[in-house]
Amino acid sequence: MTVYALGDQEPDIHPSAYVHPDAVVIGNVVIGAESSVWPGAVLRGDDGFIYVGDQTSIQDGVVVHTTRAQPTRIGSRCTIGHNAHLEGCTVHDKALVGSGSVVLHRSVIGEEALVGANALVGNDKVVPPRARALGIPAKITEDVVEPGQFDEGVDFYVARGARYRRELRPLHR
Repeated sequence: MTVYALGDQEPDIHPSAYVHPDAVVIGNVVIGAESSVWPGAVLRGDDGFIYVGDQTSIQDGVVVHTTRAQPTRIGSRCTIGHNAHLEGCTVHDKALVGSGSVVLHRSVIGEEALVGANALVGNDKVVPPRARALGIPAKITEDVVEPGQFDEGVDFYVARGARYRRELRPLHR
């Protein structure tokens, strides 16, 4: 894995987490137990703090950054879809942020909420728990996500991360 200290700021990655060798983790970043960070993802904790809880999947091509004033916090059992961009926001436990979506400064994604693919959750927006945010800018529909709706996908990526920790090996040809 490509992990960098920046001055005295060093990432803190739980031993059971999986960070792919082609992901980049820099600076003030915490990654929790059984979480996974996939190829091409970048977690750049240079301006502020990035926190990723337990059993969270940061999928291929995701960019996670911060502002000096606002950390980026991603809870436990979350799925952050391919090519999403999160910056200076909070994503609560069990939420799903869809592929290609953008969640910006001071926005809050509630527990078990869904940000749909390619949605834009602009500055200072709140997506309530179990709500869905779709479109550009995101329009919010409340109380539409079933409790536990994303559990199967989370469990799949926890198992996939464990498999990659055990079995991934480079081929030198």
